[in-house]
Amino acid sequence: MQSELPKQFIPIHGKPIIMYTIEAFFNSKVRPAIIVVLNPSMHQLWEGLCMKHDFKIPHKLVAGGDSRFSSVKNGLDTIVGDQSIVAIHDAVRPLISNDIITGAYRQAEIMGSAVTMIQSKDSVRRVINGSSEALNRDEIYLVQTPQTFNSKLLKIAYQQEFNESFTDDASVVEKAGYPVNFFLGDPKNIKITYPNDLLVAEALLKL
Repeated sequence: MQSELPKQFIPIHGKPIIMYTIEAFFNSKVRPAIIVVLNPSMHQLWEGLCMKHDFKIPHKLVAGGDSRFSSVKNGLDTIVGDQSIVAIHDAVRPLISNDIITGAYRQAEIMGSAVTMIQSKDSVRRVINGSSEALNRDEIYLVQTPQTFNSKLLKIAYQQEFNESFTDDASVVEKAGYPVNFFLGDPKNIKITYPNDLLVAEALLKL
C-alpha cells in the first residue's frame, strides 16, 4: 500500500477501513458478536482510533499471532461452546453486503460451511518451470471472505498443527477432512491491497 500505516487503519472518507468492515457486520440482520484480532503492537493505536472517531460498536479485542492460522486460532479460543456460527472476514474488505453476510450464516447453519467465492472473469493460465497451460476459467473461482463455519467443526480443524498449505480457513477445514461448501460472492467485495483499490473503495462507499 506504500504506507507506513497498516492498511486496515488507512482512512477512507476520514474513517479507518476496519471501521466500515465492523459496521457492515454489526448492521447486518445477523448482528453477530464481533471479535477483532490484531497484532498486540497495534492495540493501543486501535483504541486511540476508537476514541478519536467515537467508535462504540461492541467488540472483543484479541491478540493476533505470527500467522493468519495462529491469529484465527486465538480468536476461536475466546468463543465459549461449540454451537455458534463463526464468520472469519478480512478487515480490509469493507464493502461486504448484508445479503452475503446473512446468506453465508444461513448456509453454514444448514450445511456446516459457506466459503464465499466468485467465478474468474479473466482467462487463466498455470505456469510451471517457465511453461504455461490454459485452464478452463469456468472452473476457476476466486476465494473471498467471509468464510463461515459451524464453530465445532472449525475448532476441531484448528487443532491441527500449522501446515504451509494453509492459505485460508477453507484449506484448514478441508485438510481436517470436512467438505467446503461454495457460496456465491460479489465482485464489489474487494480486498484493499493496492493503492488503486483505495480509489475503487472510495467511489463505492459513496454510493
